[in-house]
Amino acid sequence: MAALYGDLVTNGTFTNGTSGWWSGDPNMVTLNAPGIGLEANATTDAANLWDAPFGQDNIALRSGCTYTLTFTARASQPGTTLRAQVGLGADPWTAAVDRTVTLPAVDTHFVLTFTSPLDTTAGQVSFQFGQGTAVTVYLTEVRLTCSTVREGFYADPDSNAAKWVAANPADPRATKIARSLVRRPTAKWFGDWNKDIRADVDAYVTAAAAAGRLPILAAYNMFNRDNGGQSSGGARSPEEYRTWIDAFAAGIGDRPALVIVEPDSLSQLGSLPTEVARAERAGLVAYAANALAARPLVRSYLDGGNATWIKPDDMAARLAAGGAASARGFAIGVANYDSTDVSCTYGHQVAQALAALGVTGARFVIDTSRNGNGAMDENGQHVDYCNPAGRRLGVPSSIGVGGAEYLLWIKVPGDSDGMCGVAPDVTAGTFSPFLAEHLIDGR
Repeated sequence: MAALYGDLVTNGTFTNGTSGWWSGDPNMVTLNAPGIGLEANATTDAANLWDAPFGQDNIALRSGCTYTLTFTARASQPGTTLRAQVGLGADPWTAAVDRTVTLPAVDTHFVLTFTSPLDTTAGQVSFQFGQGTAVTVYLTEVRLTCSTVREGFYADPDSNAAKWVAANPADPRATKIARSLVRRPTAKWFGDWNKDIRADVDAYVTAAAAAGRLPILAAYNMFNRDNGGQSSGGARSPEEYRTWIDAFAAGIGDRPALVIVEPDSLSQLGSLPTEVARAERAGLVAYAANALAARPLVRSYLDGGNATWIKPDDMAARLAAGGAASARGFAIGVANYDSTDVSCTYGHQVAQALAALGVTGARFVIDTSRNGNGAMDENGQHVDYCNPAGRRLGVPSSIGVGGAEYLLWIKVPGDSDGMCGVAPDVTAGTFSPFLAEHLIDGR
């Protein structure tokens, strides 16, 4: 059965030789996979693009869904043209995308995004070349992925809540936590606890693609992270951070993902001791924004504070300095409790202030993981950020309302903010069934 989700091309790196791929007339085109990509050889008899075809069949396409075909290619003769198609694999050969590219002598990455008019399991990915001279096209990293957000977000099967439920099936709270938390998509946080960041990100995004879901990731490894607070740590130097975020972005590759960039990093600028340190922090966030912008299917959102912390004009200035022009937008209320309507108002104010600074079109997302009861206690006072009592789960990850692009569970519910509030003995980032149950019950 043809796969509907994830990476629809099999053996796109040709590590299994030419398995899964067909070619045309052997007098005009032959395929060879020496272990690193594909060598497709056209003879002098192949005078036209359609003379030397090769491809893969049994591709499932759905009408109205957005797809992205990516591949890396070069040619033995610079200027060789390569026709890339995705479409119906039988008469009338209707194309969903039909693009001809010019190949240089060095590896070049191509990204072709399209919306399919076809609803079929008999789709085909094909490449064609031929120009009347002997030429070799070198091809690798062929991927066809569905990037339609409506397919839903990915729920981490190895979240802290999932691990706790698996280890404590007889606990009377397990069913409640499994139903309310484990099945819900949340952000997967990556930081200095990851020993091989590129491999770990790649594995997570690969799992999401295989499930046909969109992963939400949080990059949380800023140099001097949390300014020495409850979640201190991170990269040991600016140079180490730049290397880390480059590897993080490489792990995503050319697959769709939402990335929350360094929660609290810009909001805490004012707490850094010197102007040099503040400029360095903003520069590192901007470096991250640029690294992720180079990945065509990544939607990145910079730390945007929360509605009762930084004034909108000040937050906009920090976002602009942090490379907001390179990002999709910014994230509001990460690990906080402000209600969705309060956060929406703040998001619009920050977006307007950014536009006044020349950064137009910025979108915002809201962390709704714990904002079901808002941020005010029974006395009308704003609760403390760290494990306060009386909070409740908010709207699960979904398309946004009130101008927000998405409502997301960014902070993982049940994971402690630190040794504080109603969980003074639970370290930051550690799952607590006590905290989880309080969020589920709203007490």
